[in-house]
Amino acid sequence: MTKSALDQWLQRLETIHPRNIELGLERSSEVARSMGLLPVAPPVVTVAGTNGKGSTIAVLEALAGAAGLRCGVYTSPHLQEFNERIRIAGVPVNDRELIDAFSSIDSARGDISLTYFEFATLAALVLFRAHQPDILLLEVGLGGRLDAVNIVDATVAVITSIDLDHQDWLGDTREKIALEKAGILRTGRPAVIADREPPATLRSAVQQVGAQPALFLGEDFWVVEDGAQWHGQVVDGRGNTVELPALELGSLLPDNICAAVQAMLLTDVAVNVARLPQIVAGASLHGRREHRQIAGVDYILDVAHNPAAVNKLVEYISLTNCNKRIIAIFSVMADKDIAGIVAAAGEQFDAWFIADQPDNARAASAETVAAILRQAGQSMVSSSKNVKQAVRRAQSIASQGDTLVVFGSFSTVGTAMHVLDKDLSKQKAS
Repeated sequence: MTKSALDQWLQRLETIHPRNIELGLERSSEVARSMGLLPVAPPVVTVAGTNGKGSTIAVLEALAGAAGLRCGVYTSPHLQEFNERIRIAGVPVNDRELIDAFSSIDSARGDISLTYFEFATLAALVLFRAHQPDILLLEVGLGGRLDAVNIVDATVAVITSIDLDHQDWLGDTREKIALEKAGILRTGRPAVIADREPPATLRSAVQQVGAQPALFLGEDFWVVEDGAQWHGQVVDGRGNTVELPALELGSLLPDNICAAVQAMLLTDVAVNVARLPQIVAGASLHGRREHRQIAGVDYILDVAHNPAAVNKLVEYISLTNCNKRIIAIFSVMADKDIAGIVAAAGEQFDAWFIADQPDNARAASAETVAAILRQAGQSMVSSSKNVKQAVRRAQSIASQGDTLVVFGSFSTVGTAMHVLDKDLSKQKAS
C-alpha cells in the first residue's frame, strides 16, 4: 500500500533530528517566535503528571463544550492516527492541514533541528492560530519543565498523580520527577495539584514559583468515594465552595474529574455543576478502560504502562462483573519498569499473551517480557510475533464470559483496536 502524503511527512520527521527524544525549550521556542506563534492568547490549561493527564483533558474538553466554547486540544501520543493529537471543537484536524503546518514549520526552522514531538507541538500552535478556538487544552508529553508544550504559558496549570516513569529522563524518585512536572507552573497563576500525596519538592516549587491560588486535592478541593458513587467539593475563582453532585464510579477516576472541574472554574468558564453527571458521561477518551464486546467475549483496553497505572487497572477489573477467565494481551516499551508492572498485575490474569512490535524500535521483545513473567511465577505465557497475532491467539482460547484485557502501551492498544474494529464490523454485518 502506498504511503499517504501525511505518512511520508511523519516518516521524515522521525529522521530529521538525530535523537528521538531531546528535551529543551530553546529550539521550539525560537522557531515559534520566528513564526509569530508566541505568546498564545489565554485561556490555556496545561496538564502534566505521570498518570491521568488524558482523563483530565477529556473532562476539560467536555466541560468547555458544555459551556458553548470551541476547544483546541493537543494530546500525545496517538492511538491509531496522528490526527488524533490535534482537535478543534472535538474534531481531529485533517491531513491537508497537518501537511501545510509541517511545511510552514520546515521552512521557518532554517538550520534548527527539531524532534518529532517538537514538530507536532508547533503544528498544533499553527493550527490553533488558524482556527482561533476559545480555549486551549495542552497535554505535556514528557515531564514538564523542558517539554516543548511548556513554551506556552499556562493560564491554569494542572499536575495529576506523580509516580515513577521515564526515570532516565526525569529522575529516579517521585521528588525529582515532581520538580520536572512543576516546570509548567507560572508566577501569579493558578495551580491545581491532583496528587493525593504530593512530594515535598512539589509543595516547595509551588511556593517558590508563587503560583496563586495553589489548590491541593484533599486540602482545598475534595473527592469522597462512597460505595459505587462519589461526590466532590471544589472552589470557584472567588473562593466560594461548590458542591459537586453524586457521580457513579466509572472508567474515569474521580480525582481526575474533580481536578478538571476545579481547573475549569479557575479559568472563569461557567460550569453547570448540576449537569456534571451528563457532561462526564459524554467525555470521550479512547484507550482508557474502554470496553468492547465481540462474540460474547468482553474486552478492556487500557494504555496503562507503569506500575501505578496497572494498579488502578487491576482495581477497576476487580469491580467488573467478570466471573470467568481474565486474559492479558500485553506489549510494552523496553524503558518501562516491566518487573514492576508484572508485580502490580499480581495474580489478576489467568494467562498472558505477549507480543513483539517489529515496527517499534522502542518496544521490549516478547522474549524479554516472557522471561520476566516466568521469573515472577507465571506459567501460562504465549509469545507472538506481533500484537495482531497475540489478539488472535488469545481469542482462540477465549470462551463466552471471558475478559481479554489489552494493555501496556499506546501502540499496543492502538493496534488491537484496529483488529477489534474489523471484528465488530464483521459481527454487525453478519
